[in-house]
Order: sequence, then C-alpha cells, then structure tokens
Amino acid sequence: MAGSRKASGRRRGDGRTVEASWRRKRSRAKVGFATAVSLLVLLTAGVGWVYVQLDASIETFGSDGISGDRPPASVNGANVLVIGTDARTGGNSALGGGDKGDIGRSDTAFLLHVYADQKHAVAVSIPRDTLVDIPACELPDGSWTEMQRNTMFNAAYSVRRTAKGNPACTQNAVEKLTGLRVDHTVVVDFKGFAKMTEAVGGVQVCVPQDIFQKDLNPNRPTRGERIFAKGQQTVSGQKALDYVRIRHGIGDGSDMGRIKRQQAFVASLLKKVKSDGMSPTSLLPLAEAATQSLTVDPGLGSADKLISFAVSMKDIDLHNTKFVTLPWRYQGARVAIVHPDAEALWAALKADRTLDGQDAGNHHDEQARESSPPPSAGDPVSGKGISVTVYNGTTVTGLAARAAATLKQHGFTVSRTGTAIVRTQSKTVIEYGPGEKGQAEKAAQVFAGAEVTATATTGIKIILGKAYAVATASPKPLASSAVPSGMAGGARSADDDPCSNLSYG
Repeated sequence: MAGSRKASGRRRGDGRTVEASWRRKRSRAKVGFATAVSLLVLLTAGVGWVYVQLDASIETFGSDGISGDRPPASVNGANVLVIGTDARTGGNSALGGGDKGDIGRSDTAFLLHVYADQKHAVAVSIPRDTLVDIPACELPDGSWTEMQRNTMFNAAYSVRRTAKGNPACTQNAVEKLTGLRVDHTVVVDFKGFAKMTEAVGGVQVCVPQDIFQKDLNPNRPTRGERIFAKGQQTVSGQKALDYVRIRHGIGDGSDMGRIKRQQAFVASLLKKVKSDGMSPTSLLPLAEAATQSLTVDPGLGSADKLISFAVSMKDIDLHNTKFVTLPWRYQGARVAIVHPDAEALWAALKADRTLDGQDAGNHHDEQARESSPPPSAGDPVSGKGISVTVYNGTTVTGLAARAAATLKQHGFTVSRTGTAIVRTQSKTVIEYGPGEKGQAEKAAQVFAGAEVTATATTGIKIILGKAYAVATASPKPLASSAVPSGMAGGARSADDDPCSNLSYG
C-alpha cells in the first residue's frame, strides 16, 4: 500500500509489540459531518469491481496505541467508531481549515452499531464537549499517559499533540465510556466529503431561514452576503461544507443543534445514494471520492476488507437506520452525560436491541434455526481421513481453537488454525476444492447452518461465523427493556423529511 512503513517494534501499554502507529503522511481535517463519508462507504460500496481503484486510496493507522484493557468481543452486531478532526492540513485549509501543522483535534465522533440481523443500524453522536474519563493513551515516544478524569471528550484525539491526532486514544475513550468493543475505527477529512457530495450530484437540505456569511464566521464585522436562502435546496462541494459547519444563526446556535442538522444531512445523503441505485456508473466516483480522505484501522485497510464489510450491511433499510445523540445535559459551558439513560442505551446496543426494545439479532428464532449447537463427540459424524484448516471469522477470542477441539473429537485432522482476513462473518462457511464436496459436507455436519461453497483451490477451509460463536457461548439473558422513551421517540430515521427535527432551539 502506498505510504506504508515497516513496523516500529515499539511496545504498547500492555507490553505487546505492534506495528508503527501511523502509515499515513497526510494529516486529518476538521469534519463536523464525518458520518456522511463513513456511512456511505460502509453501507453502499459493496461491489467487487472497485477493489483496484480503492486500494491505492485507503490509508491505515497502526494499533499500537489501542489499550490492552478492552471490553470483551461481542457476538451481537458490530461497532464502528467514526472520527472527524479539525487539524486542517493536506489541502483542507482551502475548504475552511486552519493553520498548517495545527494539532489534530476531534470535532465530531459517533459510534455506528450495526445489528446482528444486518437490517438495522444506529449512529450515536458523542458531543465533543462531553465530560468523560480518558484512559491511558500512547505518546509519540512510546510512553503512556495517566488516566484523565472529567475531561472533554475531544481532548483524547489531541493526546499525541501532532497534526495526525490520536485515533487509538479516542477509541480507548469510547470503549471506556460505553463498555462496548469497537470493531473498527475510521477517520475522515474535508476533501473526501466535498468530492463525494459532488459525485452524487448534490444533497437536498432544508434551511429554516436566510443564512449570511457572519452566521458561518461570527468574527466577521458585518453580516456579509447571503449564502443560503430559506427553504429546501440542493448543495454540494463547498456549499455542502458550509451547511454542515453552520452553528450560529440557526436554532440555539449550539454544537448540539449542529449535530442534529448534520444527522439530517447524512440521512438525506444516504437517501440520495439509494435513489440513484447501485450501478458501477454511480458508485465508482462516489467510492473513489470517499476513500481518498479516509484513514482506517488495519482491519479495514484494503479494498477487499472494506468492501467485504460493506457487503455484509447492504440490506440495511433507510427507515431502520437511526441517528441519536448520547443522553446529555448542559453543565456550564460543557456537556454532562445523563445517567442512567446513557447506561440504558449502551446496554440495549450490547444486547442487540433497537431503540424501541426489539430484538434485532433474531437471537431466539434465528439462533435456534441456523446456529444450533454442534453435535457432541458421541454423535455419528466421522472425519477420519479428512484434513481441514479453521479460521476465526469473528472478533471472539479463541473461537478457532474451540472449533478445532470439536473437529478433532470427531476424527478430523486440523492442519492449521488462524484468523480470517475479514472478521465480520455471520454464518460459518466451508470452502472446498475440486473433488472434495463429500468431505466438506461431512465437516458441515459439525456446524449446523453452515454454507458449503466450491472454490478453485484445493483443501477444506472452514471460516467460522458469529452464528457458531453464539451457539457455543454460555447462554446469557437478553436485556428486557428499551432505552428511555424520549430517546427512541426523538431519533431520526434516514428516510425522515429533511426539514424535520433540525435543532433544539
């Protein structure tokens, strides 16, 4: 990959050696609208013909700064952290950025939870001024900070005090705050967003009143020219950037109100992409524009990984894509978390329940149908003379070893265990080469609901999915209550009217 470097050999806070923390030369830029780029890449770029075009544009950051003290991996859905920053280098200053070499700061962040049924998703915005505890994070010299208590959330991204920022530290803070394991992290800048809105031919927005230059830049001595007329209109490029950055002159003039308008913008953008269809003609320019300014964790660091993850979410409906903000209240000039409402939200996501309390993981029906426990060693399944390799296609630790032990009990020879490239596998898949169908079907008897697929490569390859993890895990009761009714009722759906629910003011 362009711009990559060899591993530095430094050690993390838990003592493990990992690769260099950054593989990217370009800095990040302020994005109060980071949701747009990432949701589009994750929810719409699912076609194989863009592999080559996208690979050259995708950059990665290393995982050496990720804490060794993390929440356990979950079999209920996937969590993606999206970060927008306000270090404005790499050509972003022309679009509204600041001084070259500025310290990277997080302006916007949200946690996208994709439910296990792969038909629902919710994006939870975390206000930048929210007071949180920031756990230990890595510094440029390899040392680690002490925990910072009651600190603004966006300070986590600035811990390195470099223009590149510290996405690993922000991920640590989100995991500490939510108790949820972050499966992937994405950082976004201005340029990709501007190009993306142009690639789709513009996005429809709603402006409640005339907006002038002073509303965008309150330091101006005069009102300036009108930049938006009242009413619905289509915006792209610089105009789209101006819309999502406006804070003053609309509603209560707060960042909280701006979050609502940014959520409305992303919803409108997703709606536009859906209406344009999924043809190569419409998707290739969009995917190229989006990935040009993405920095992702190594788990999404190539076109095949990113697109495979996207394909797994292609069936999410606009109405079932929700936007909410972390339960909050003002505490002076800062934002405090409302308890226990926040804990109820995290518990619902952990249990894979929607905002109205529905079980979106189909754990009772689908698990019984497709994820029933594998047969015991006493059941009549004989793998004598059959050699297989086993890969963990999930983030559940030790799953490949668990499956290998079961296979050996049935007489199979396990030649190798390992971790799959894509770790968002839903069902277990068993691949076989020419003349090996009977052996693959024998192996499938150990994994109820597994799919058996022919390939051109010789050998039996078992890629374990979350269904197997659920089936072999110790049973745990699901949460029975929904999030507070006010949150569920105030959530925005991606198919809502663009003029509705735009501000707190």
